[in-house]
Amino acid sequence: MKKSGNHSSLGMRTLAVHGGQHPDAQSGAISSPIVATSSFSYGDFDSGARRFSGEDPGYMYSRFGNPTVTAFEERMAILEDAESAVACASGMAAVSATLFALLKTGDEIIHIGALYGGTEGVIRNLLPRYGIKPVFVPDLESLQSAFTEKTKMVFIETPANPVMGIVSLEEAARLSREAGAITVVDNTFATPYLTRPLALGIDVVLHSATKYISGHGDATGGVVAGRRELIDPIRTLCLKQFGGCLSPFEAALMTRGLKTLPLRVEASSNSAQKIAEFLDEHPAVAEVFYPGLKTHAGHDVARKQMKLFGGIMAIELKGGRKAARHFLDSLTLVTQAVSLGDTDSLACHPATTTHSAVPEKIRLESGITEGLVRISIGIEDTEDLIADFEQALKGL
Repeated sequence: MKKSGNHSSLGMRTLAVHGGQHPDAQSGAISSPIVATSSFSYGDFDSGARRFSGEDPGYMYSRFGNPTVTAFEERMAILEDAESAVACASGMAAVSATLFALLKTGDEIIHIGALYGGTEGVIRNLLPRYGIKPVFVPDLESLQSAFTEKTKMVFIETPANPVMGIVSLEEAARLSREAGAITVVDNTFATPYLTRPLALGIDVVLHSATKYISGHGDATGGVVAGRRELIDPIRTLCLKQFGGCLSPFEAALMTRGLKTLPLRVEASSNSAQKIAEFLDEHPAVAEVFYPGLKTHAGHDVARKQMKLFGGIMAIELKGGRKAARHFLDSLTLVTQAVSLGDTDSLACHPATTTHSAVPEKIRLESGITEGLVRISIGIEDTEDLIADFEQALKGL
């Protein structure tokens, strides 16, 4: 949960391997043991009372906390350079707990640009039921005029799902701070290896840890990191009240995934740059949405706040939905699936999958058209992936 030691001088690859790692005191195991228990003995009556009141530290019940989950939380706090982190059962559990823990009836939340469909649903449909008003702005230039005395939070996803919109986190943090609002950033696409939002002035950073953090498509989870005063209420709501706790088995898989995070992200980012440049020249492709291209509207900002440009892109096919179907169904190496950040390359049609529940008008305003395909580049050989895309585009 809290950072241990001074890690400021260590590189991210070193931190990913060693940050928060402590050999098990009992066995000497280097990897954190999986503590598969629902309850923990507290010894006697008085010790139990003190532990449950918070007077004494210690584990009580795995929904509240578990040593294997704590090990994952410590690593994530170190990688994000945060005071504290809380692990949740999924990315949406992390999003929902953050919103409901830090907002109350009468508050307003500003969200900038396109967001993941599940997040859109909570902000636009669920929060208003509890008297929390969502305010949408298309870009950072519109943020200043959207603030009111009721604005309590600004929510950002950058790069944004699925059209790869880029928002200057430093500028968003400055404007929000001046307006008295906290900033929350979904850093799933960038990961702490490419962008550290807290270092740019953001208050809270969250991830769908199912994606790059796990990295192997075999675990589901979420994580939120930031100052302890903000994370503590999220922890209480997510774990004790919503019951959205992360399984120790999933936590162990994610801790394992973190060790190779920099290597995987770097490999997929380097491949994605070459693939984006190839697709950008293809006659069947109307536009490639990838911040590594100089033609991308957010290229200059992305270059300042990202180490590399990431492994996710979207392409707009000239033939619309018919072309998207042909392209996706013709892929042989790349798998049709809605997730991202795996070792395997994945592709999907957002309008009919990830964002199908978003009203058409809002989808189109966000650039999610019938011809849009989202692609997550894995760690396969770049040349093999390009060959697959090339053959799938034939005839379009």
